[in-house]
Amino acid sequence: MARAGEAWQSRRVTRVGAVFSPYPNPPEALPQAAVRAERAGLDELWLWEDCFRSSAFAAASAALAVTSTLRVGIGIAPMPLRNVAATAMEIATLARMFPGRPLPGLGHGVQSWMAQAGARVASPLTLMREYIPAVRALLAGEEVTVTGRHVTLDAVRLDWPPARVPRVYAAAEGPKTLRLSGEVADGTVLDSGHTIEEVAHAAAEARAGREDAGRDGGHEVVAYVKTGFAPDAVARFAAEWSGAAPHDVARRVLGGTVGEVTDGVRRLAAVGVDRVVLVPPTSEHDLTVFLDHAGEVARRVE
Repeated sequence: MARAGEAWQSRRVTRVGAVFSPYPNPPEALPQAAVRAERAGLDELWLWEDCFRSSAFAAASAALAVTSTLRVGIGIAPMPLRNVAATAMEIATLARMFPGRPLPGLGHGVQSWMAQAGARVASPLTLMREYIPAVRALLAGEEVTVTGRHVTLDAVRLDWPPARVPRVYAAAEGPKTLRLSGEVADGTVLDSGHTIEEVAHAAAEARAGREDAGRDGGHEVVAYVKTGFAPDAVARFAAEWSGAAPHDVARRVLGGTVGEVTDGVRRLAAVGVDRVVLVPPTSEHDLTVFLDHAGEVARRVE
């Protein structure tokens, strides 16, 4: 694994982004945060669509509109909430207005939330297997007819497909979903809270899924990582961990100085992560300072 990771690191530079979290930031704070992220030198700003907070595509559009070079990732929007054709239209619209800058990601969604919204499906894996290939085909300008368990399209073709087709990412965690993300998506988004070894294993699983499917080209891996630029960062994350905090929190977060966080990002790059996305503590209320520090990490990693 180490040899493969070293080869991956020598081949390309890992991009560094940050998260604009809906906990505790309201939607109206996003445009200013996006401008600050771009000025700070970050490659990317990532959003997510947790029920029932901010919408993914509206938020991404706002962030893209007030910036000129910043890439904006959606990691992720829940597939069950939207018809596949509507999702393809949303992505295509962003990709045409802001070529090369949207990074759309899709996932199962939290099942209890999907049930609340009346959108829970019987088989999330089947939904992903049907949904993401249909989105990718529509974005490529193809006419798509599908009669699946969860996805049905009858000769659907986008009138305005993007000239520059974006990668479509899939969120994945368990072994079956990781393999499937490699099979059907262009990249995999990994949630935060994992050790370097767990991230390395997940990246390898997703890429093995792509290889098993006989697909050409690389499979990008996006890793969220809980990050705090303070001596007490580990303690802060342990205090706000969902459920009981694991005994090895320090191995699952990046904390300390800009230099220490940069070293952690490089370790993630060494195991095959293409995009490292820094996630601030929920208790981080000064997002400006966090973005400035994250931008410094991005410059050091280059």
